Amino acid sequence: MTKRNKIIYWIATIWLVVGMLATGLQQLFKVELEGAQAPPGVWGIKQLGYPVYFLTIISIWKILGIIALLVPKFPLLKEWAYAGFFFLLTGAIFSHIAAGNSISEIFPSLLLLILTVVSWYFRTSDTRIFSVTQLSKSIA
Repeated sequence: MTKRNKIIYWIATIWLVVGMLATGLQQLFKVELEGAQAPPGVWGIKQLGYPVYFLTIISIWKILGIIALLVPKFPLLKEWAYAGFFFLLTGAIFSHIAAGNSISEIFPSLLLLILTVVSWYFRTSDTRIFSVTQLSKSIA
């Protein structure tokens, strides 16, 4: 892995972890942010049509995913964490779209999704189950 790729990986991963931790803690403690839908607190989650207990589930998933990304080694666990973040964030984006929310309310989820993909793509070789080039060769 080149120095440039390591820098890209760590910048994306640190911002992803900070974003997931901040939103996860807000959701875990069910912070009342009236009018705020991104990240959805109690008010936002109700506006999206989900039950409030859903915040606890999402926040625990986020915190466990952060731990999985930051613990050295365990490539399969990291893949599952990236997949979980991907599913969580695409679900959030589509929930906001279905609720008719503006792009300003969709943007935080979209930004975290982009950071997830960038972090996954530039992850170190010792945390890969297989490389992207190996995958493309096996498909061809």
